[in-house]
Amino acid sequence: MNPLITKIERYLRDALGDTMIRPWKDRQSVAFFLRDRYRFFEAQILDKLCLLIVDNRDRETPSATIRKHLDQVQPKWTGPLVYVRDRITAYNRKRLLEHKIPFVVPGNQMYLPMLGVDFREHFRRHRPVASRLRPSSQAVLIHALLDDDKDLGPTALGAKLGYSAMAMSRALDELDAAGIAESSPTGRGSKRFFRLNAPKREVWKKAEPLLRTPVKSRHAIDIAHEECPPGLHAGLSGLAHYSMLAEPANTTIALSREDWKSLQQTGAAKNAMPDEPGAMTVEVWGYAPALFAADGWVDRLSLYLSLQNMKDERVQAALEQMMEEFPW
Repeated sequence: MNPLITKIERYLRDALGDTMIRPWKDRQSVAFFLRDRYRFFEAQILDKLCLLIVDNRDRETPSATIRKHLDQVQPKWTGPLVYVRDRITAYNRKRLLEHKIPFVVPGNQMYLPMLGVDFREHFRRHRPVASRLRPSSQAVLIHALLDDDKDLGPTALGAKLGYSAMAMSRALDELDAAGIAESSPTGRGSKRFFRLNAPKREVWKKAEPLLRTPVKSRHAIDIAHEECPPGLHAGLSGLAHYSMLAEPANTTIALSREDWKSLQQTGAAKNAMPDEPGAMTVEVWGYAPALFAADGWVDRLSLYLSLQNMKDERVQAALEQMMEEFPW
């Protein structure tokens, strides 16, 4: 069977349930130039028998031409016609919608208004896998590894993690391209869902080379008249909490960029020398450390990433102990 048909059959089955596709036995009834240009297949989609018109050409066909071709096929078929192509540019997708042409791009997009189905997915761009994940992508992954939530989409993830749905969609693209997670439409509607593609420990091991320290900068400060640190325990302070490492002389805390700016604006933080008694180290993170914190301490996965390159045998032993005890 046509490879594209195999892809669409899998896509429709995953999105809408069982779908039966077979070659159209009456294809000889349409004009020769149409038979030469397209492949025709019958498809039982939900409760409708549709005719798939599969375009295998490298160059895209203008939507106005597609509409004319469908109008020539329609008298030979009593049900809906669906245009199928492996890829469609953003411009041509818009034109197909304007012409109200039902279409499917397997694994990516689906517009079947006669069935009440409108999956308006992102366009797949074949980009090289990044050597490091973006902070937003890393935040999505850590959330998935720490939380038991299933099948989260860009909007839900954005609400949980404080990003826009568009930023979350880009993050899902990146995780998908890296091969450590999957995201695809499931069920009826236009929602896209995300899930890990292996047990959590395996995903962590595979993703680790792509992950970066969340720490963007470190600052030594002195906080006047503060009984409690204005952030979450991190760095060696956090590692001492999660392992047998001795408590460091000075406290380390983690703040988001916004919280660090707010602290500076209050004037309560004064610059200090890193080794000065009573000085506090502030780590400014690329994503909000509070997203995954528990009881005032940063999460263990982010903490590990923030310290993994520290060349100290005691620290490395403590990190190993912490990760061995991590409850996957």
